[in-house]
Amino acid sequence: MQTRKEINLTLTPAFVKQYVNGYPLIFPEAFTDISKLKEEGSIVNLVDQNKHFIAKGYYGRQNKGYGWVLSAKKEDKIDVHFFKKVIKDAIDHRKMFFDSQETTAFRVLNGEGDGMGGLTIDYFDGYYLLTWYSIGIYTFKKAILEALQSLVEYKGIYQKKRFDTKGQYLDDTDDFVCGEKAPEPLIVKENGVNFAIYLDDGAMVGVFLDQKDVRRTIRDKYAKGKTVLNTFSYTGAFSVFAALGGAKKTTSVDLANRSRAKTEEQFAVNNIDPELQDIIVEDVFNYFKYAVRKKLSFDLVVLDPPSFARSKKHTFSAAKDYTKLLKEAIQITSKNGIIVASTNAANFDMKRFKSFIEKAFKELGGKYRIEETFSLPEDFKVSEKFKEGDYLKVVFIRKIN
Repeated sequence: MQTRKEINLTLTPAFVKQYVNGYPLIFPEAFTDISKLKEEGSIVNLVDQNKHFIAKGYYGRQNKGYGWVLSAKKEDKIDVHFFKKVIKDAIDHRKMFFDSQETTAFRVLNGEGDGMGGLTIDYFDGYYLLTWYSIGIYTFKKAILEALQSLVEYKGIYQKKRFDTKGQYLDDTDDFVCGEKAPEPLIVKENGVNFAIYLDDGAMVGVFLDQKDVRRTIRDKYAKGKTVLNTFSYTGAFSVFAALGGAKKTTSVDLANRSRAKTEEQFAVNNIDPELQDIIVEDVFNYFKYAVRKKLSFDLVVLDPPSFARSKKHTFSAAKDYTKLLKEAIQITSKNGIIVASTNAANFDMKRFKSFIEKAFKELGGKYRIEETFSLPEDFKVSEKFKEGDYLKVVFIRKIN
């Protein structure tokens, strides 16, 4: 077994209390000697200026910071036994999902929400998918896999690497790790609805599991008899739920060429004729202009853009441009219609998101009412000490006039 480097990092006095209270993200501004960090995967002991131990974690660079705290216990060894305990606690928290016949795709371990920042584990009907967010956490792969395999029965295990390998780990380029390979597509269920997913087809599998409560709500409460526009539609998951909820018609719009075939497939595996739905490959902003020109309006509009997106003509940043996006949507939403405004941008909170909504309606001289709001579902566990982890914000807005 490899011997890991252990490094003591000294906290600046201003940040000691934060880490004593359980803050999990290791970020450079909190330390006086961050330059000591050289080798990802090193064990990091956080100490105060008197060298008193506070917590331990690992060094792993990702977009959020320099690594994650794993334990407040000095005696804890970050090994198979440690990972086994963390994963077992995470599995126990999802017992209701494992017992469900209606939902066979869900998150098993949600990074820092379950005490292991930098890694997520998802379950897809007997298959497990591990997503690594830094080289640092990836160096623990052998121990984490051993821990997982000792706890669960599985058909197969897959992985995604969401970090730049810079030529490292070239012996391990496959998404398939062990067990048996999944069929293509693998059909999983969410609240009784089928999804065709692909575990070995690029960075995404075909569905974002964090929207399960929102999709169910659209199907059960808002879709019946309505015309539905689903923008940034990806593989059409919101459209499928709307159609199954009795929508009069769905229109799915996404810029990616492959979205058409993927959306048709999701309709087909739920016995919905794709020919009776509109699937449009187009820049969403261009489609809004077209809809205004043609005087189209919809009873329900879903806005679920990526936090940041770039097309040939447009760059979209949720923090800067969501108000503008809402204004476009308001203009083609029927009176008394619903806009489902969603964002996964972690750099602002629900209060600020609601201010974008208020500003959009105010600038258009319109009135609205918020019907309900959603954040992450139960399987996407969030740490009380790391509110930034609760990134999902969804607001059901009724356009009054």
